[in-house]
Amino acid sequence: MTSTFSGLEIGKRGVMAHENALQVTGHNLTNASTEGYSRQRIDFNEMEPIYLPGLNRELTAGQIGQGVVVARIERARDQLLDARIVAQAGGEGYWDTRDKYVRQMEQLHMEVSENGMRPKMDAFWDAWQELANKPAEMASRSALLRRGENLVDSIHDHYKGLKTLQNMANEDIILTVDRVNELSRQIAALNNDISRIEAQGDRPNDLYDRRDLLVDKLSSIVDIRVNRRDPDEFMIHTNGVILVQGKVGRQFEINSGVDTQGYGRIRWTDTLEDFSPAPGSGSLAALLELRDNTIRGEIQSLDNMTMNFIDLVNENHRPGYGLNGRTGLDFFREAHFATNVAGNYDRNGDGEFDSSYIFRINGTNELEERAQIGIAGVITLSAATATDPNGVVQVPYYAEDTVAELIQRINNAGADVAARLNREGRLSLKGTTTRNSSTVDGEPAAPDFVIRHIEDSGMFLSDYAGLLGRGQVYDWAQADAINVLAGDADQFSTAPVANPSAWVDINGVLKTELASIASGYGENGRPANPGNGEAAQAIASIRNNIVMVGRLGTFDDYFADATGRIGMMGEQSERALETQNQIMKRLQELRQSTSGVNMDEELSNMIKFQHGYQAAARFVTTVNSMLEVLMRMGI
Repeated sequence: MTSTFSGLEIGKRGVMAHENALQVTGHNLTNASTEGYSRQRIDFNEMEPIYLPGLNRELTAGQIGQGVVVARIERARDQLLDARIVAQAGGEGYWDTRDKYVRQMEQLHMEVSENGMRPKMDAFWDAWQELANKPAEMASRSALLRRGENLVDSIHDHYKGLKTLQNMANEDIILTVDRVNELSRQIAALNNDISRIEAQGDRPNDLYDRRDLLVDKLSSIVDIRVNRRDPDEFMIHTNGVILVQGKVGRQFEINSGVDTQGYGRIRWTDTLEDFSPAPGSGSLAALLELRDNTIRGEIQSLDNMTMNFIDLVNENHRPGYGLNGRTGLDFFREAHFATNVAGNYDRNGDGEFDSSYIFRINGTNELEERAQIGIAGVITLSAATATDPNGVVQVPYYAEDTVAELIQRINNAGADVAARLNREGRLSLKGTTTRNSSTVDGEPAAPDFVIRHIEDSGMFLSDYAGLLGRGQVYDWAQADAINVLAGDADQFSTAPVANPSAWVDINGVLKTELASIASGYGENGRPANPGNGEAAQAIASIRNNIVMVGRLGTFDDYFADATGRIGMMGEQSERALETQNQIMKRLQELRQSTSGVNMDEELSNMIKFQHGYQAAARFVTTVNSMLEVLMRMGI
């Protein structure tokens, strides 16, 4: 039997339900501009009728309804779309970060102004040509010195610009790691709050929104995948490893000073294992690639050009004579890594020499480029990779090969050793930069400009070129490694201090004694006459001769290659970023159409719920009037 006051209860439920609906509508309207907010909708259900199926029901004409109740308040959210956005955000974050740095690198490589490095190098070569034409004049030497100093300053500035960018990337990595740690902590804390609220049967929609917003921000930094299969434990994976598990947010730290540049690597705080983000996804991966590969590669390219520039100018200047008869002077100051004349160095710090830091080794026999070598064998050279500092490459040679063909094959093999014929026609092997940046006992596992391994199964390097002793193997991991060479002390040069582009400078003696700048070559041990400009002409010819080691033929090739390489990187990053932005824009628009607040729709709902509220209130008033009549009648 129904209660006399059941009408009031029905009306009260209607008033409360529509009041809640108006509150949800107001919540949507006021959060229309809130980042990450998803509109909410209220679902109404009929209250359970007074009679349920059973044997004790009263004989009435059907079940009597008891009004309305709020079944749930849900977010308008598409989890499949969310997963797509999370997966795509990493690409946008990667290219956005990379594009910013590549644009700055493009500015450094601008060669259109007089302050560029290339115009100053052209002026330097022109100065040598002037000296070759007027070898007896001090004015030519003075102009050469000024232009040399201008070139040195430009190389220093270029290095400083690249190093500043690398340091900026390193600072950004530190800040980004802190940001990842903070986001993982916040997500874990939200997981804890959400699980407690869900345990009480409620749906914390606003906390869901806040967590999804943090996940979106995290996905632009590192590549992540969200696992919602376990309703009791929200999980986030990055590169196949758990980053957030329920209320636990794992943390990263920077293990400072572990690579050759003094930069740190990222590792897990709890396990101390190194962490490498998925390549090509997220701003953190972009920053690491920029710091450790892209910018480092540009610095190495500049160092390689500078070191060979120093070596080649000095090679031609050293045997020359100045106006005062002095000879044997380097034009550029050389800073050697190992003070020992044999290049011996103590790498592990135990007080004993255990390594040989040698930059260049020359053969003793004069070779002809077009001559066929007439012998066969395999040359093995060091070729460190990003993961293996002890890697090698093998370069086969055959009887019908010419000297020039074998030199080209060596330079195209990807070794850390490059070959050329020097001014005397002798084979010259030089150490180049390396792709490995790891350290052992605080020392580079594969340092730049150090020849680490030379081996020949045949006799080209021994009998033909006169570089190694027959059957000998050169390996840097020992003291006095030069003992296996075929020639004397003039056959090799020790390795330089790291980053020659940072310390290159003109010989101080030449700055104070202009007359010591060499212009000509003597004969039979006698100084060159004042009108001899052979040495200056030889140095000026370096400009266009095939003298660069490695795959680049001339110094002009270096500038063309650097400009083209940076230009291609800039074009690639610009186009990739534009594509990623367009994809993300479409996905965000699709999400907004699903989860965004539509003002017209909310205002329409507000009017609808307002009328429902008024109707329920009017119903309560009507029932109350009926009850008053009954009370006055005494029923």
